Amino acid sequence: MNHSINKHALIFGFTTVFLTGLGLTIVSPILPFLVADYTPDPKIQATAVTLLMSVYALAIFVAAPILGALSDRYGRRPVLILSLLGSALGYFIFGLGGALWVLFLGRIIEGATGGEISAIFAYFADITPANERTKYFGWISALVGVGTALGPIIGGALATFGHRVPMYAGAIITLINAVYGYFFMPESLTPDKRTANLSLKQLHPFAQLSSAFSLAPIKWLLITGFLIWLPNGSLQAIFSQFSIDTFAWQPVLIGFMFSIIGILDIFSQAFIMPRLLKIMTDKKIASWGMLSEIIGYFLIALSALTTYPLLFLLGMIFFGLGDAIFGPSFNGMLSKSVGPSEQGRIQGSAQSIQALARILGPIIGGQLYVLTNHSAPAFMGICLVLGAVFALTRKHK
Repeated sequence: MNHSINKHALIFGFTTVFLTGLGLTIVSPILPFLVADYTPDPKIQATAVTLLMSVYALAIFVAAPILGALSDRYGRRPVLILSLLGSALGYFIFGLGGALWVLFLGRIIEGATGGEISAIFAYFADITPANERTKYFGWISALVGVGTALGPIIGGALATFGHRVPMYAGAIITLINAVYGYFFMPESLTPDKRTANLSLKQLHPFAQLSSAFSLAPIKWLLITGFLIWLPNGSLQAIFSQFSIDTFAWQPVLIGFMFSIIGILDIFSQAFIMPRLLKIMTDKKIASWGMLSEIIGYFLIALSALTTYPLLFLLGMIFFGLGDAIFGPSFNGMLSKSVGPSEQGRIQGSAQSIQALARILGPIIGGQLYVLTNHSAPAFMGICLVLGAVFALTRKHK
């Protein structure tokens, strides 16, 4: 494989992953205001807001393995461009509104086409040499993190011009990227490396997951990922409430803490990962990442018991660094476990499981937080990450 990577492929790919992260959170600051237009009951508003967030993750869960499999059969380029067009449509419908069900329709369309992240990982697996793949996966993770962190800030700033403006802005930016991809993005998967045929059964998300879990090395990797992502989703969901209840923090300080995670992601990919990749295997990097997350969860739990904010800050730093180096090393191991014709399917399965964890994590963590005590979700994180360490050792037996 030629080690020089097409600059248009990089620009298109990195822009797309940034927009995927942005799509997760740009709606956050304006969602309650948009929902309030259609129902005056605060209880219904709160339920609708949480359901709109969950339905987005659910749509990704269903769509990611399908889009990944389609990209294995027909190439990455058409799947990615059509997904971006679908995302733009989802943004536009959500902004247009008119009724509560229209908001759900827009969010489902945007979530379903947001599942194209599986095709993006497969695309980068196609265009990068195996020894550099983890590095590029690191930058993908970092850009998704930056998009996720900036989403609420951009959404809140644009909302000063009207509650629907962030949605229209999202539609326009995504559409521009689709047009750029159409004219400049090269196809990465040559016809000889594509899946020979594709049945309807292969497009079923649960059949895809079952197929992925039938491969022993992949099975234990996916279990490792799920055990990491479940408490991660829980932490993200209760983060703001935890900060308010434990330390009486104001929104500005909470927003600053969110931005720290994004900064740590960039710092890790720029300075830590390049050094680790020279001296460690993907498995060792992932193991160190999980150890750092365990320390982070322990410090967060301790901060809940002592109400000492410095422990929480240190906990988030350890967690953020661990998460930043685990993600790319995990995707590197996953990508190197299969051939070119299966990259989309396997990456789709991983994204689907991550979406499932994003659905279940907030529910489980929220119930633990309410029914037991504020440190319980962090202690759950310690237990599950220890389980992930065991699953990773099983994969490498």
